[in-house]
Amino acid sequence: MRHEQIITRFVIDEFLPDVEANALDPEYDLIGGGVIDSLGLLKVIAWLEHRFGLQADEVELDPDSFRTVRAIDAFVARAAADGAADGPDRSGAEAVTAETK
Repeated sequence: MRHEQIITRFVIDEFLPDVEANALDPEYDLIGGGVIDSLGLLKVIAWLEHRFGLQADEVELDPDSFRTVRAIDAFVARAAADGAADGPDRSGAEAVTAETK
């Protein structure tokens, strides 16, 4: 999907620093596998708000929406489609380049 690579990079950088990005399956259960706990979930939500301009208080926050990289990507797409994103989509090539430097 559209933001999987950016989300994967964030998860690796924040929660799995010793794992290569290509080693994280987008369907790996991040919650069940102990990668993201309740505090980590808050960190992910705060990052999504900042990175994608989402308004978390305007969308339903179901833990299953954050279980995998692919689920997080789908959550971002749903939130944007529902109008819960008011900021610019900072996921363009320039943003990826800036984050990976």
